[in-house]
Amino acid sequence: MLRALAPEVRLREVWAWSMYDFANSAYTTVVITAVFGAYFVAVVSENAPWSTFAWTAALSVSYAAILLTGPLIGAWADAHAAKKPLLLATTLGCVLFTALLYYAGPGAVALSLVLLILSNYFFGAGENLIAAFLPELADSRAMGRVSGWGWSFGYLGGLAALGICLFYIGISEGKPASHFVPVTMLITAAFFAIAAVPTFVFLRERAVPQPRVESPWARVRETLKHSRQYQDLRRFLVCLLFYQAGITAVVALAAIYAEQAMKFTTQQTIALILVVNVTAAVGAFGFGYLQDAVGHVRAVAMTLVGWIVMVLIAGFSQTHFSFWVAANLAGLCMGSSQAAGRAVVGYLAPPARLAEFFGLWGLAVKAASIFGPLTYGAVTWIFAGNHRLGIFVTGLYFVIGLALLRRIDVERGRAAALLGQHDDEQRKERKRKHAAGP
Repeated sequence: MLRALAPEVRLREVWAWSMYDFANSAYTTVVITAVFGAYFVAVVSENAPWSTFAWTAALSVSYAAILLTGPLIGAWADAHAAKKPLLLATTLGCVLFTALLYYAGPGAVALSLVLLILSNYFFGAGENLIAAFLPELADSRAMGRVSGWGWSFGYLGGLAALGICLFYIGISEGKPASHFVPVTMLITAAFFAIAAVPTFVFLRERAVPQPRVESPWARVRETLKHSRQYQDLRRFLVCLLFYQAGITAVVALAAIYAEQAMKFTTQQTIALILVVNVTAAVGAFGFGYLQDAVGHVRAVAMTLVGWIVMVLIAGFSQTHFSFWVAANLAGLCMGSSQAAGRAVVGYLAPPARLAEFFGLWGLAVKAASIFGPLTYGAVTWIFAGNHRLGIFVTGLYFVIGLALLRRIDVERGRAAALLGQHDDEQRKERKRKHAAGP
């Protein structure tokens, strides 16, 4: 196990890093996936024809904001060695606006959407920053394994938070959703805040401030200017852009699909998501080892095939049992593909620009998060609430991702990243000598 870690990295520190995934998964599981989305459609907007589209549009606005600011935040964090302070700020922001969702009652559409946009923005910005610690903690040959530890631990966190919420909903039986759902927002915010404490106590900031602080805009422009050096990373980010669009749509709309298309109750939906979180944790943990064994590209391809099969089962499901099968296959693929994708970016990113390139990873993920759910929402609005057609259209993104994956050579990409690191060091040395003068 120790061989999976970078030199001078202790297992306690990797645990603390994983605890952030454990903590922030409460937000995605309860707010985005299991509870608040379906509550917004059925209660806040009172099943208006545009409600699913409004939900996906709000998410898209927040993802667009993350897309625009993510690389700049990453570049600034690299220049100032400030990933950890920025992570704390984004955590506090997400916790605050999640707690304020307590006030999102029936008819409070505008308030709900504004708070959703703000809370999801801070969540996504923090997700980029915590991911940038991965290459500092893991040996380059064990990125998939260590990334899988974090993702699997994250799903356990989502499971724990959702379990607490389900217990509260159970003791509120007989009362309307407008009574118990707002309290679950407070539970989620508190869970995130408390569970994230070990991250800020034990995780070290290993980055060193740059001797000459560059403008984040200039740094991103330089990255894009020299992006030809990183063709395989660039190709993978385009591939990820498409398949992540499908994943984000499934995550954001799972509860809505279950309740609107399959006629699940709120309690049945939460029970389903609880079990799916266990499946996702198993997938993320086990698949990390498989990824290191069979190779990054082959591992991602396996998950995309699984996603395509899941879409077909879910789209044609007529019984609760077949939908349970599809949902658990989605959980298995979700944990696997997200862990695999983060590990590939860590493997292909130049070591001195980790936060910056994970900002680009976040850019691709958030761009996918804009048009993935929005596509589903638009289909259901245009075609009179046809959620089955929405899930089939979503499946096309996995097919496109699988096709694009064939052009990627990760070993060639890793060599380019190391060469780029060497070139960066030489440029900095020339600048230093020039500044020093004769």
